[in-house]
Amino acid sequence: MSRKIKLIWDFRGPTAQKIAEHHEIHLKEYMAFKGIGSNITGCQQINEMYSLAFMVVNEEDMIQVRDALKPHRGELYQ
Repeated sequence: MSRKIKLIWDFRGPTAQKIAEHHEIHLKEYMAFKGIGSNITGCQQINEMYSLAFMVVNEEDMIQVRDALKPHRGELYQ
């Protein structure tokens, strides 16, 4: 079974939550267009000035997605 990687984009400022929500829409579009198996995406508000958007990909797809979309960071997905 392949490990899953959570790729994360960070947004800061008073409009961070709206930007993260909008970014998630584009992540879903990218996954559908590229036929990436996992369909796990989301956004999370950490506080009123910091939010993030994320997508989860299989480890074998990570390099392709990383190079195309330039996430700020990544971590193993549990």
